Amino acid sequence: MQVKKESHMHKGWLIGDFEPSMIRTTDFEFAVQHYRAGDVEAFHYHKIATELTVIVTGTVEMSSKRFYAGDAILLEPGEGVDFKAITDVTTAVIKIPSVKDDKYE
Repeated sequence: MQVKKESHMHKGWLIGDFEPSMIRTTDFEFAVQHYRAGDVEAFHYHKIATELTVIVTGTVEMSSKRFYAGDAILLEPGEGVDFKAITDVTTAVIKIPSVKDDKYE
């Protein structure tokens, strides 16, 4: 049994082709991320990967649209998005496949 703290992972990313990770794989990436109200992430997109974000708790604004707990947002390659936490937020994110340097601003 392996046990690691989520806080020791980079921005909540637990699985993917990077270190540190719980499982290193090129198949996909997985993260559980926590944001405080007002936190932002700059506009970005992926040329290769598809990204699925599930809002677990809280409210976010992504590309000027509001999303709430239970919403799932699927971004295909080339679709860009920015992010702002309206309230404290927890997200679960899957990115398929795990491709190094596939984040463009």
